[in-house]
Amino acid sequence: MLRLVAFLALFLVGGTVAFAGSAELDQIQSQIRQTEQKNKQLEQQVKTSDRDVAQTKKQLVSAADKVSSLEELRADIAKKIAELDARRAEISAELEKNRGRVVDASSSMVFIALNPNFDTDNMHDFVLTSAIMAGMADNLDEHIRDAANKIDELDKIRETRAIEKEKLDRTAKKYHDEKNLLDKLLRRRSAQNEKLRNEQMALQKKLRELSARAKTISELSAGVGSSEMSADSRFSIRKLNQPVRGRVVVRFGEKTALGLKSDGWRIHTRSDALVTAPADGVVKFADAFKGFGRVIIISHKNGYNTVMTNLGAIDVIVGQEVLAGEPIGRMNPSKPEMYLEVRRGDKAVDPARIFKES
Repeated sequence: MLRLVAFLALFLVGGTVAFAGSAELDQIQSQIRQTEQKNKQLEQQVKTSDRDVAQTKKQLVSAADKVSSLEELRADIAKKIAELDARRAEISAELEKNRGRVVDASSSMVFIALNPNFDTDNMHDFVLTSAIMAGMADNLDEHIRDAANKIDELDKIRETRAIEKEKLDRTAKKYHDEKNLLDKLLRRRSAQNEKLRNEQMALQKKLRELSARAKTISELSAGVGSSEMSADSRFSIRKLNQPVRGRVVVRFGEKTALGLKSDGWRIHTRSDALVTAPADGVVKFADAFKGFGRVIIISHKNGYNTVMTNLGAIDVIVGQEVLAGEPIGRMNPSKPEMYLEVRRGDKAVDPARIFKES
């Protein structure tokens, strides 16, 4: 009987342990399933975020191109209006002078008419007076014709200026809308890059230390590194657009103001001009560098780096991947001249091999 009781007790205890173990296993499996489900949701959110970032980048490239074109168009129209205003002022001054000449000629003719000297006994005086009167009449006709032509030109200038002013007003709204879109997209990208920005704090510190040690832009470019070199030394099959619209004033190999050979281009730009990525790449440096204002260095394929200086504002961060044409900043309004340098490994490359001139 005792043996039976003991057996039953053992059976009951074992059953309880087995039951408890089964319940714990079910709980763990449930947690695993929940974790897997959350992980799938997170993966989906990451994919959605990646698609949003990719879409934003494409929209940024399109918006940046429109803004740059509108900025250039507005500058051209404003220049044309200024030239028309200058010509209008010039014609108005000439008309005022002409008015004085007409008044002088008319006064002289009136004086002679009131004091005639047509004495037939003195043929010399008669001929002289007649010649003077004829010359004054011709001169007066010429001044009147010149004044009429200038008045016609002045009317055309007024019409042309009105047309150009209307164009400027139309582009003002379009520019405002495109600029707002670009600013909105830039803010969205900034939010999307917040996580990356937090991860880059340590790297930024390292880059600032490198910047302090580097003595030249070339040293800085070499220090931040570049993409892997390959046997294909071509950067682009077709020539790329400059990162900023403007006029090249110093070319590769030419002497600078200090008498040194230039390793890049100096591009004179509009004040506050938009700067875009010249090609797909990764931002390697985005900070101030002594003597060069704010600097951006982008690493591209086949070991190429592009160095862009004198920016007033930077809209990208280190480690960020950028597309060709994507806005990365704006020029310094007080010093609108970019120094653009292209390097492959430790050697400077003539930008003319890669970039089209505006």
